[in-house]
Amino acid sequence: MKKLTIMLTILAAALSTGCSNEKKAESEKPFTYIVDEFADLQILRYQIPDWDSLSFENKAFLYYTSEAAKCGRDIMFDQMGKYNLRIRKVIEKIIDEYKGDKECKDYQEFLVYAKRVFFSNGIYHHYAEDKFYPACPPDYFRGLMEQTGQGDLCEELLPVMYETWILPMRRCNDSRVDMVANSAVNFYEGNLTQKEVNDFYDKMEDPNDPHPISYGLNSKLVKNEDGTITEQVWKVGGLYSKSIEKIIENLEKAKEFAETEGQKKTIELLIKYYTTGDLRDWDAYNIQWVDDGAKVVDFTNGFIEDYDDPLGRKATWEGIANFKDLGASKRTEAISAEAQWFEDNSPVDKRFKKENVKGVSAKVINVTALGGACYPSTPIGINLPNANWIRKEYGSKSVTINNITEAYDKAANESPKSILTEFAWDQDEIDMCKKYGTMTDNLHTDLHECLGHASGQLLPNVQENALKEFNSALEEARADLFALYYLADPKLVEMGLLPDKDAYKAEYMTYIRNGLFTQFTRIELGKKNTEAHMQNRKLVAEWAYEHGQADNVIEKKTTDGKTYFVINDFEKLRGLFGELLAEIQRIKSEGDYKAGKKLIETYAVDIDPVLHKEVLQRYAGLNLKPYKGFVNPDIVPVEKKGKVVDYKIVYNDDYLKQMMEYGKKYSFE
Repeated sequence: MKKLTIMLTILAAALSTGCSNEKKAESEKPFTYIVDEFADLQILRYQIPDWDSLSFENKAFLYYTSEAAKCGRDIMFDQMGKYNLRIRKVIEKIIDEYKGDKECKDYQEFLVYAKRVFFSNGIYHHYAEDKFYPACPPDYFRGLMEQTGQGDLCEELLPVMYETWILPMRRCNDSRVDMVANSAVNFYEGNLTQKEVNDFYDKMEDPNDPHPISYGLNSKLVKNEDGTITEQVWKVGGLYSKSIEKIIENLEKAKEFAETEGQKKTIELLIKYYTTGDLRDWDAYNIQWVDDGAKVVDFTNGFIEDYDDPLGRKATWEGIANFKDLGASKRTEAISAEAQWFEDNSPVDKRFKKENVKGVSAKVINVTALGGACYPSTPIGINLPNANWIRKEYGSKSVTINNITEAYDKAANESPKSILTEFAWDQDEIDMCKKYGTMTDNLHTDLHECLGHASGQLLPNVQENALKEFNSALEEARADLFALYYLADPKLVEMGLLPDKDAYKAEYMTYIRNGLFTQFTRIELGKKNTEAHMQNRKLVAEWAYEHGQADNVIEKKTTDGKTYFVINDFEKLRGLFGELLAEIQRIKSEGDYKAGKKLIETYAVDIDPVLHKEVLQRYAGLNLKPYKGFVNPDIVPVEKKGKVVDYKIVYNDDYLKQMMEYGKKYSFE
């Protein structure tokens, strides 16, 4: 349905030229979502609905902000490891220039490695964070490099790719060791220790500043040969200058098609920040971006999320271009309109609640391009800015990405087997999740992003980064718990967001099943749980399971050698979610690092090896891929007499081709 206009155009053209019935039939084929599969990854594509309903100015704005979203690709690769960008370019040259046998097993294994590197923005798994290795022998890889004129790089790069002891983890999340020294991320250089980094920024922070900047957000910290420690800022004239200049070039063009004067100012402030590297300018941009008056088109662009830094300070670069889904946004607008009610009725201590919730702007969007940390793997919801004082005084902007969640759902329908049918306890649970699952999952995301992240407040003099390396996982748990608690509230039925009082149970079933069990299909046997969102889900589910054992709230059942987790008392489970929400909000509001650390280390990291082995074995029989990412469609200018008169959408179905094209078109470092 959402591709109808394009399909009719193709069909009309075919009829007018007398094309064959086969071509007509081809144009009428349904849109397929799955385009590639390899290793533990599945590549999808997404549609851009209602494109033709946009004005020319909106399309032009999205074209240039989409280009800007792609221009920081090199930055992300370099941030994720000091060798990543060079290895990617070696791989690209081999694919372009190698003239030998490309059908043999070794070359096919090289291609799988290449596609994994492209997907993960480097040589580390995008989620598990450990290094993955080429399946083809080192000597074969050496031959590929030598035959494409890159033999001089073999001695330096091959050990990095093949040796298990060289930089094995992208981000170390084990607080028992020095997490900076044991992480391969390229945010730190020169044998820095965790203590040195924390001391450096602790000296800079002013505990009495009501508007603290995000110290260290946009820089690499370097320990020089003389022992001094300095920051190298990511800005024009600094690190990543070439990429940033290209981003600015596209933002300047987008500004000409901005929807409002406020949106023009937003772009101007972002360009100023990219030019100066001053984090006060970053805050000024975010304040303006929260409510710049634009109603249809929007974008995010910058060094934003700190999940990949072991200390939760340095931000990866990302970019997204998008426009509002007017119909679907009625749901999020209804939620945000009641933001104060949700805040007032939260189970947390009154001291930690906002007396006046400001500017919670919520909408559903369709993306037109994903870039940086959002490509190929992307979030399905976003809530920004991250600075708590900006949220409190100016508000925040929250989005749920409609065309991405739709692509996930449609792709699942293209697969013959599912996690649900394998790991749900009985047919009643399967039926409940099939009936309400998509609805409650979307609503959970809305509540998580729109209100969860925007809720609560820090006590005076509590620093933004007080929870340090545990902040990301605890913040995601706080937002998830807020959403879970309110999903079961009768208020949602009253608002017309859920059809009946039992619908929420589908999300509770899915969340507990995933948090305790099925999410670990993504982790190799014997590894720890290190990614912030997975830690969040394990923390919530494990804590609820343990604290509900006396009342058998969640029961572990076994039949035919298979384990299941069954919720026996949904009302008590909601109460447990409320208890944990209150505690994590207290931890955040008071900056209680010790209590936060204990929660994470007790419930979020270690995986039961027996359950882990079982879930991996059962999942293997489904022949599914646990991780998914996307290719972007192309926005193509349509010219008449040398002038752009429109922009059309071209959908891509070749993942490797897009990776290679991006390597040529959007590589500047």
